[in-house]
Amino acid sequence: MTDQKLARDIYQAAHLTGEFTLRSGVTATEYFDKYLFESDPRLLKRIADALAPQVPTDGVDALAGLETGGIPLAVVLAQVTGIPAYFIRKEAKSYGTCRLAEGGDIDGKRLFIVEDVITSGGAVLDALHELRNRGARIDSGVCVIDREAGGLKNLSDNGVDIRALFTMSQLKEAGE
Repeated sequence: MTDQKLARDIYQAAHLTGEFTLRSGVTATEYFDKYLFESDPRLLKRIADALAPQVPTDGVDALAGLETGGIPLAVVLAQVTGIPAYFIRKEAKSYGTCRLAEGGDIDGKRLFIVEDVITSGGAVLDALHELRNRGARIDSGVCVIDREAGGLKNLSDNGVDIRALFTMSQLKEAGE
């Protein structure tokens, strides 16, 4: 059962129409600007509250918020769940600590992916491979919006079960 009011509020806050090129290279006529719902503290808290039941209560060492959109979600979700949040860069810094993940050591840690919108799953797959190469264990995660373009299946095929709070269809249905 989905929260229709939350779906409607996300749709109203973040749904844009026009011509948009997605990270995957696909051109879309609809776009969810995640920063519009992530910058609203009340809406962001409601989203974290709705995501929290999807986070395993045992065995997760840290939430892995993917740069950039997954980071604010991971921070608020950490507040709700009490699980630490790590910040995962698109690539390791070439200066300072030279880390891919900020917030703690990831070697041997079980991380739970936190992402905003998934289309093809490419950004999550890139992070997944880098994190696993550095010793992290990852088998699950959440996202706010599944664009229903095969991303969740691509991730499942790579051993990660991502649960979406809403599909794009659910948001459109709630917003219309």
